[in-house]
Amino acid sequence: MGKGTPSMGKRMGRVVHIKCRRCGRRAYHVRNKRCSACGYGAQATLRRYNWRTKTLQRARVATIR
Repeated sequence: MGKGTPSMGKRMGRVVHIKCRRCGRRAYHVRNKRCSACGYGAQATLRRYNWRTKTLQRARVATIR
């Protein structure tokens, strides 16, 4: 079996990520029991980093000018 399109059809039924109940994104890992977007299941505080919002800040400044 190769890595292309025909092998993608064989992946049906294997669910790795489901919708997170805290952030709503499809990032909750079923086997690891942890959301990769918000950190639900691993920590009580929301997972967030400064490098994630940098592009948003640049876009906001560009629209103000």
